[in-house]
Amino acid sequence: MNSVSRVTPASQHDVLIVGGGAAGLTLALSLANRLPPSPRTRRVTLLRPAREAQGASRWAQGGIAAVLAPEDDVESHVADTLIAGDGLCNERAVRFTVGHSREAIEWLIALGVPFTPADADASYPFHLTREGGHGRRRIIHAADATGRALLDTLSAHVEAHPNIEILEDLLAVDIAVNAGRARGLWVMDGTGQCQWLAANDLVLATGGASGLFAHATSPSASVGDGMAMATRAGASLMNLEFQQFHPTCLYDPDGTPFLISEAVRGEGGLLLRPDGHRFMADHDPRLELAPRDVVARAILAEMRTHGLEHVCLDISALGAEAIEHHFPTIAEHCLARGIDIRHAPIPVVPAAHYSCGGIATGLDGASDLPGLWAIGEVACTGLHGANRMASNSLLECLVQARACGEALGQPRRADEPRLMSTLDSLMPQHAALLTQLADNGQVWRCVMHLSADEARTRLHSLRQLMSLQAGIERSQHGLREALQQIAQWVSLEAGQTAETEQHRQASAPRAGLDHLALYQALTLAPLLLLCAHQRHESRGLHFIRDFPMPAPRARDSVIRLSAFAAAT
Repeated sequence: MNSVSRVTPASQHDVLIVGGGAAGLTLALSLANRLPPSPRTRRVTLLRPAREAQGASRWAQGGIAAVLAPEDDVESHVADTLIAGDGLCNERAVRFTVGHSREAIEWLIALGVPFTPADADASYPFHLTREGGHGRRRIIHAADATGRALLDTLSAHVEAHPNIEILEDLLAVDIAVNAGRARGLWVMDGTGQCQWLAANDLVLATGGASGLFAHATSPSASVGDGMAMATRAGASLMNLEFQQFHPTCLYDPDGTPFLISEAVRGEGGLLLRPDGHRFMADHDPRLELAPRDVVARAILAEMRTHGLEHVCLDISALGAEAIEHHFPTIAEHCLARGIDIRHAPIPVVPAAHYSCGGIATGLDGASDLPGLWAIGEVACTGLHGANRMASNSLLECLVQARACGEALGQPRRADEPRLMSTLDSLMPQHAALLTQLADNGQVWRCVMHLSADEARTRLHSLRQLMSLQAGIERSQHGLREALQQIAQWVSLEAGQTAETEQHRQASAPRAGLDHLALYQALTLAPLLLLCAHQRHESRGLHFIRDFPMPAPRARDSVIRLSAFAAAT
């Protein structure tokens, strides 16, 4: 499904943006308003897929990190980010993003985002909180529902803009490629039929890959659709193995996922065992304000050592009035589930939250596949390194999207150079698996061989497998076992003839949401596992028991399916 020759497109677009989160909406407005002024006017189409119409940004609670207060400075924010990234950050990306933070926030204020005001005697007019890894108070927020306030404001402007066309109820399947350039997008409608949307430039703002794991912090986390589509089309992916697990997701086995913001710890929340012991003092001198990877591993260690289903986060010492003021959404949600956080601790567990890796891009979102751009969580500029610092993600969405808008408004430039794959000394079975993955048709056929119920069950099994073998702690043996299992799933059942396959396809239902999610997940999950298996060190979010120490030199991982396929 990656060739457009001799196929008539369903529609023609200039700039096609895929994704309805903060990055996609910001880019749409930047292009439609021609901000900053550009010599090239672009027509904008925004595709908001039905499965993630508002993007993961809506569930962001804490806020946006930016240098705003007079007592803060760019160098401090840069230094904190580099420390959290554990030696793998691209310092140029860090300085670019932090250096443009104030203007991005001023743009949002001008649009009308309702940030929480500060007290009258504060040095900055809006309240700034502090989160893990930050040495200063620099998180601007809208109470404890910043993502919702941001998305509501941006969406209202986008929907009212005469120069933005919005497409909905279509699901992205694959990138259309011709003559080595992205030419648009294959999409699936509600009936399971595919069509091609032609585009001069295609921008992916599809979010991360937390949906590859059994427990995630948002109700409909992406399985890495954009990353999977990009690598099948020929783009490079970078640092996939660095998957962040948020330390504090509400523990409620019978309810939907709900994030407990890092700002709760920033305002004095304490992590306790059920017996009342404050355990972070046993793990890190920064206590509850240690970076997320440290806190998540500490919680996991406590749960394993003491046989706990969860730990507790206690914010009651802040006082009822302050809790209701700073955390109204969390308080209301927890109360609906029988927990009054003004007086009782919150049961919490770690859950998959953010992908630090993704499609390798420049600071403006340009990938190394001509015509393809990526912004936000789906992209990897190197800003986050081996571990994202709290609230830098929404900032990246804003800054990178605005930079992408500027680049798309300029005359075409030379294409990005191809990155070199870092995969080496592959085991024969892993090389064979890559060969299968490089054949898009093979993966699609093995997925469509399943009924809707079978596809749903297989997706559930894959998520359980990823959580078990590629979660907060990993091992070489576990990663190999997971790769072996996925290789079996990707292969068509042994002994199946062409005739029986044709019969099965003729009687099978049309592709549904679970088929599509499984198609994307079966491409991306083994690539994440391979990158983790090849990283013989522990760094940041990647902790592997076989190699508990970092290597002397930090090194990015790069993988591109098309490069491997060409070699075969």
